[in-house]
Amino acid sequence: MSAVLIALSCLLMPFGALAAWAAYGLTDTGRYVTAMAPLASDPAVRDAVVDTVGDDLLRRAAAERGPLHPEVIPFVRDALRSFTHTRAYRTAWDAGNEAAHTAVMSALHDDREREVTVDLAPVARRVRAQLVADNLPFAERVPLAHTRVALLPAAELATLRKGYHVLDLAGFWLPLAAVVLAVTGIAVAACRRRALTAAALGTALGGAFLGLAISLARHLTLTDLPDQSRRPAAAAVYDALTATLRTASWFLLAVGLTVAAGVWLTRYVRVGRLVRRRRAAPTPLPATPVGAAPTPTPPPSRTPGRV
Repeated sequence: MSAVLIALSCLLMPFGALAAWAAYGLTDTGRYVTAMAPLASDPAVRDAVVDTVGDDLLRRAAAERGPLHPEVIPFVRDALRSFTHTRAYRTAWDAGNEAAHTAVMSALHDDREREVTVDLAPVARRVRAQLVADNLPFAERVPLAHTRVALLPAAELATLRKGYHVLDLAGFWLPLAAVVLAVTGIAVAACRRRALTAAALGTALGGAFLGLAISLARHLTLTDLPDQSRRPAAAAVYDALTATLRTASWFLLAVGLTVAAGVWLTRYVRVGRLVRRRRAAPTPLPATPVGAAPTPTPPPSRTPGRV
């Protein structure tokens, strides 16, 4: 029974860490924005933003005013690349991520079947305020148009809601069940020291398995991208989102190995103390048979002296 309980605990440990990361890391807007904030300075992400926004601006301009002069294209991209080095860009990055995450989470908690969109007017308002604070000329004239960008189609909401509710439950109960099973397995074991060592090594193995799964998922995600030029930016986003999960895998590995090593060291020290005590113990005297007279102790010999 102890072996079965400990095996189940070690099996649930990496899945519990994964569910807790998804339930409490990805679904929290503040943690999500904090994790994505450093990407504003990533060169691959900047290049992806310049390419995406530049292509959209040039497409709209061509649709409204006809074919553009070839010299306009590098000018637009250079202007966008310069903008990605400003504080206003970082403000827009954080505001956009916050608005998009808030819209998605609101849709997951809502029962309406509707397309998930985000309004860019609040983002533009924060960017304009930053430009005004930087004393940019004519910054107060930046328009605040209510432009909505589609994030998720309505057909995918039902599946996402079911997955979100499952993760919400699993993120709390799976880690708790893993800990309870481990403690119970150690408590009912015939040799608790051996059971504790097995649980610690199983936890370390679960942490290593989780880290391997993260690396494999990263490789598969980047391989399946339709546009291979976006791989550096996608890799940066994936690494930023899974940073906490990778830390959890290393934590499980370190804790498991540390506990196993501590149990082994305490057993080694205990055995060494027992050996030293046996060596230092005095040799016991032969036992006297029951009813026998004790052996008289001979008097000390005296050397005759002179008178």
